[in-house]
Amino acid sequence: MTAPVRIADGATVGLLHPGDRVDVVAADSRGAVRVVAAGARVTEVPDVDATETGALVVLAVPRPTAVRLAGAGTTSRLAVTLR
Repeated sequence: MTAPVRIADGATVGLLHPGDRVDVVAADSRGAVRVVAAGARVTEVPDVDATETGALVVLAVPRPTAVRLAGAGTTSRLAVTLR
């Protein structure tokens, strides 16, 4: 399934291309960090300017991972690392 994910650092999203593999990392307000999705495939990078709240990327992930991403996006700042 595909999951739209808002990445906190919009400039990082500008480095991504369809087909890239990324890990999505969530950081909460206490500084706790965890990997929410490992090896997710980028399917789309919408052509939208990054804002101070980040930028959107669409990832192909299994359903349980999509649920984790949706939940993490409401409580944490999300970042990606390229694999």
